[in-house]
Amino acid sequence: MGHITSKDAYKNLEERINWFTQGAPPTESLYKILQVLYTDQEAKWVALLPVRPFTAKKAAQIWHINEAKAETFLEHLCEKALLVDSFYDGKREFVMPPPMAGFIEFALMRTRGDIDQKYLSELYYQYMNVEEDFVKDLFFATETFLGRVYVQEPVLTNDNTVHILDYERASQMIAEASHIGLGTCYCRHKMLHVGHPCQIDAPLDVCLTLGNVARSLAENGQHARLIDKNEAMAVLERSYAANLVQIGENVRENPAFICNCCGCCCEALQAARKFSPMQPVATTNYIPVISDACIGCGKCEKVCPVLAISMKNKQAGQDVAAVDHQICLGCGVCVRNCPTHAIHLERREIEVITPVNSTHRFVLQAIEKGTLQNLVFDNQAFANHRAMAAVFGVILKLPPVKQILASKQFKSIYLDKLLSAPK
Repeated sequence: MGHITSKDAYKNLEERINWFTQGAPPTESLYKILQVLYTDQEAKWVALLPVRPFTAKKAAQIWHINEAKAETFLEHLCEKALLVDSFYDGKREFVMPPPMAGFIEFALMRTRGDIDQKYLSELYYQYMNVEEDFVKDLFFATETFLGRVYVQEPVLTNDNTVHILDYERASQMIAEASHIGLGTCYCRHKMLHVGHPCQIDAPLDVCLTLGNVARSLAENGQHARLIDKNEAMAVLERSYAANLVQIGENVRENPAFICNCCGCCCEALQAARKFSPMQPVATTNYIPVISDACIGCGKCEKVCPVLAISMKNKQAGQDVAAVDHQICLGCGVCVRNCPTHAIHLERREIEVITPVNSTHRFVLQAIEKGTLQNLVFDNQAFANHRAMAAVFGVILKLPPVKQILASKQFKSIYLDKLLSAPK
């Protein structure tokens, strides 16, 4: 390892990051970002780490150092939010988070003095708002989305509340979370540093992380503050009032985050505007319907975060609101803002399918992107049996077409036998 040059270290790290289903296209901007976040030594050592969760003992073997020194170094990386730790059967494990939602956001989720956050924000802006490769890869490279939109629950009618499923409610995800962390909105923090403050003056302290990610970020480096469910619900209410869109991890169980997003700063909503009518996130199962009570005030058009509403000329010469259903996220912000209650939500005719959990989402995205083998193999070596079991368990429940794609990517005799076994 001592003979690896600084340039090689960051190149190896970039290649390691791109073992993720969600990668980061290599550009000069990316290398500058990595140089801000990682020292040369950190880049060298992190580039060698497995994709799946690992112990300090495993890291020590990879780095050829003793376990105590490895644990200290891993804790240091957790303090910088470059790794996330967890505890399984009494053992502490570590994993490198993906770029987004992951180490890119974590670096701006609180004010910190160990890195130049203004310079980092400028690099982020160049990489994500000026260059397009990362955003296109993040939001449009797979059929299965990274994120999904939650409907604003207060605008639902009684009939809607009868039919809404638990996992469609942000409030339910908060209620079920083992830990809840509150941090600074990365998107608005970044845009503030580059001279483009939020156009609707949305609050900054509304970024919610959930479950183990919240615990790890709070306990290691205080990148988030642990809060109770009442305070989390207050954050949700503040976000509703500020006309923010709730976007969480695209899973039914144990999402890792719920962002409260504005159309001017959020990368996902900016992508929705820029690349319309392509959708960067999964929509809700709702769509707004406008009645004859519309007076053409244009308020819904102004607050729509993805510019899905426009004013159309009616026969009598009166402008009325019209919704482009191809673009609409079904968030409900327009319903909340209609002064005449002329807008209500109805269930979409075709239900949006949501992956069960993170493993399910990872596997689907990996199959669609052709990188499934990276979830199970690290440098051509088998990952731990628990990781293998989780991935194979998801594959066995997939439709036949995606099972065939999975088998081709693995080129695995074992997987072929599993898929051909009687159900």
